Amino acid sequence: MDPSRRFDTAPVPRAWIEERFGPEHLEHIRNQTVGSSSNGMIVLKSQAEEVAAYFADAPRGPLFPPATPPEVEAAEEIIGSPLPTLLRRVYTEVGDGGFGPDSGLASLTDGRRASGDLIDWPCSVTRHERDCAAGLPGSWLYLASGGCTMQWHLSLLAVGNPVLLYDADGWVPSWGEGPHDGLRHATASLRQWLWTWANGGNV
Repeated sequence: MDPSRRFDTAPVPRAWIEERFGPEHLEHIRNQTVGSSSNGMIVLKSQAEEVAAYFADAPRGPLFPPATPPEVEAAEEIIGSPLPTLLRRVYTEVGDGGFGPDSGLASLTDGRRASGDLIDWPCSVTRHERDCAAGLPGSWLYLASGGCTMQWHLSLLAVGNPVLLYDADGWVPSWGEGPHDGLRHATASLRQWLWTWANGGNV
């Protein structure tokens, strides 16, 4: 797996861009910059030529190895529902999270940690248990962070397994509202959601 395309965006060192393309190039790409950090990294869309050049010699492969069938079965037992065939294949044939739209798919197994990270990668099963305790439907499976209070969830029951963008702060129980009032967007199917991301589109 190309590490430059694991997520929607990728960080590239400012100093490397200046050295490779010249100091004036930073002004040239200013409108394409998604963000920056205090450690000298500039965040660009993963399709940017600067990202491709920076990661050209990086080792290929998933951030985490694929989940094993017993790990998937253990997750399904806790969730209380089988995973859709496509999602099961993604986890067992590509990798146990660590790639995909926005911040990337959560892992099915707890304790995954990327090299250099100080905290574990989000675990979909752990988040599912926490979400259910907070009142979210048990048929919603956490997929990935959407930034701030936004979260991507998969509907395990609806036809086509739509992917739901949910705002955790988007509903007020004391007003008689429920989690469905926090929904902000829905993609018709998991297949469409992943395909849009794989083609470089905006999910």
